[in-house]
Amino acid sequence: MTDDQAAGSRRSWLIALAGIAAAGAAVAVRPDAAGAAAAQDWSPFVLIAGLLLIGLVADDDGLFAAAGHQLARRATGGVVLFTGAVVMIGLVTATMNLDTSVAFLTPVLVYTARSRGGGEAALLYGVLLLSNAGSLLLPGSNLTNLIVLGHLHLTGGAFLARMWLPSVTALIVTAVVVAVLERRSLSAPGREPGSPGRPVLGLGLAAITAGTVLVLTLSAPAIPVAAVGLLAAGVHVARGRAGIGEVTEVLGVPLLVGLFGIAVALGTVGRIWAGPATLLGHLNGPATALVAALGTVAVNNLPAASLLAARTPPHPFALLVGLNLGPNLLVTGSLAWLLWARSARRAGASPSLARASRIGAVAVPLSIAVALGALALTGTM
Repeated sequence: MTDDQAAGSRRSWLIALAGIAAAGAAVAVRPDAAGAAAAQDWSPFVLIAGLLLIGLVADDDGLFAAAGHQLARRATGGVVLFTGAVVMIGLVTATMNLDTSVAFLTPVLVYTARSRGGGEAALLYGVLLLSNAGSLLLPGSNLTNLIVLGHLHLTGGAFLARMWLPSVTALIVTAVVVAVLERRSLSAPGREPGSPGRPVLGLGLAAITAGTVLVLTLSAPAIPVAAVGLLAAGVHVARGRAGIGEVTEVLGVPLLVGLFGIAVALGTVGRIWAGPATLLGHLNGPATALVAALGTVAVNNLPAASLLAARTPPHPFALLVGLNLGPNLLVTGSLAWLLWARSARRAGASPSLARASRIGAVAVPLSIAVALGALALTGTM
């Protein structure tokens, strides 16, 4: 284990201990409110576990690497390559969650850029910012969607009908910002990439298909998707394609446990203290999105969602815009930042959190503005 990996492991366990302590305090103070918060928050975490397991199997089957190779081979230049990457990131984020996207696509896109001999900055920072920006499309694309939607009980199809335009516009604006600010890496000369191994079209592809169908058709897909992920990962381990250690590492159990505990604690606060609900009740859609974005920076998007959606919010879709796009401002905004940095370092890249934040500082206000405009246009806000 490298020094960076050891430090990351210590941070994960510290977050886990903090989450357990916070949840324990919430249970001690108001067990009924803590139980209600846990009932609202558990399903998103179960869903992300299932999607991460599906992503592990799909990655080991070579599906992501094959997609990256095809993208590099067909791209006639840096701009075409980046455009194809935007589409790939958007699709993986929408169907398999933003955390799955950054965990598995980061190394693929870093290798894709290097295989062409070009700069990697646009793809490296793009995979993080675009995964966050593209997570408005489906309920399972972001855990915050599921926490807020606990009050609305929408199917994936109904959510898609309301949020496809805000999601697509936010993704496009973020992509333009990344492309402009990292244009030097896109102008670097490329070469014909080498040929990777052939992907396995089997278990991983079947699991992705099943998970996508379940997310789109069910209003409560967490347990079915988790079952698909467990089954796929179990078969994968039984075949000797992965070890138990790899599975637990991909899941990041300490981080998930810690964030769940903090979310339960803040959800309890939101139930016993009317302050957050009163604040949101006096705000319009844009102001709601602003408060949500700042909340993600302060306490992470999952605990912020649990706090702000402890009671039914008056502008739930504007709230989601802030919760999903605000994390691009700072590393504290979402779990995706930690997964991205870990994956990038393992791929031999040197991600700069400060540089990503500088790009996010430009992208976030613009993407929030266009997403809110799309909500107003469709009458969803």
